[in-house]
Amino acid sequence: MKAVVARAYGPIGNLVYADWPEPEATGGNVVIEAEAIGVNYPDGLLVQGLYQARPEVPFVPGMEVAGRIAAVGDGVRSVKVGDRVAALLSLGAYAEKVSAPEAALTKLPEGMDAGDACALLCGYGTALHALKQRGQLAAGETLCVLGASGLTGLAAVQIGKAMGARVIGVASSAEKQDIARQAGADLVIGYDNLRNALKEATGGKGVDVAFDPVGGDMFDVLARAMGWNGRLLVVGFASGRIPQLQVNLALVKGYSVVGVFWGSFTRNEPEAHAANMRQLIAWYEAGRIKPVIEGIHPLAEAASVLERIHSRKASGKLILRP
Repeated sequence: MKAVVARAYGPIGNLVYADWPEPEATGGNVVIEAEAIGVNYPDGLLVQGLYQARPEVPFVPGMEVAGRIAAVGDGVRSVKVGDRVAALLSLGAYAEKVSAPEAALTKLPEGMDAGDACALLCGYGTALHALKQRGQLAAGETLCVLGASGLTGLAAVQIGKAMGARVIGVASSAEKQDIARQAGADLVIGYDNLRNALKEATGGKGVDVAFDPVGGDMFDVLARAMGWNGRLLVVGFASGRIPQLQVNLALVKGYSVVGVFWGSFTRNEPEAHAANMRQLIAWYEAGRIKPVIEGIHPLAEAASVLERIHSRKASGKLILRP
């Protein structure tokens, strides 16, 4: 079969589309014939040797795949050949066929688009965990979403609306702001004079929950724009700078700074993660959330697609298809 292979740690452009051994279904594992493969920012960190994990080379990157089960190991009990599933992995998804443990599977409705299913795993999974378990977002509260045209940002906008919040989306250009607006944000603003804009938008009360995948200077702004009993969610550092908090701001303004590490959540609280996935699929079937798929590309183009994400040009989800 064909797969995208990292033969050594280095630039994303060094990934090769090559022959790779077909996986086998043994024990508690299944083999999935891929219909769609999700592309995520951490995939690029992994192949460059910049991620927390450093698998032995050569390896196949990729953490999201959706498709039909082609084979099951003798220890598998909850699924069978022919079932449609999505799988969340640490690596191995950039391939025509993928091995996955039974515990990593989420069953999919027959009519669900495989690309949408991939988007619900990492991007929407992160956003729901952030807003539900970490931010404890309540109906009627104000949610501010930075990077509101990116994958996790768009997910946070849609999930925030599904949870009954008033959502303020923040994006850098008129085009990106329009994407956030179409996703359902009640108010969309830019990064210029963000603190004053948030003060005006909240009537001086400040933000109840802030979703920050950007970090850097914008975190500094949010640290001064939070409301009493607010929750500032640290999701990522797409700006490249890990900020430092002046803790007196949290003391005086009475808010919490809360870390969001979805990968650890899925490992430490698998039952809560499974419940989140069921909630996302239910919202999807009810039409309350709908992933924004920016593009679908051949598996062979994985390197250029991943480079697009790392250049911060992507809006929405990018999908590979064998």
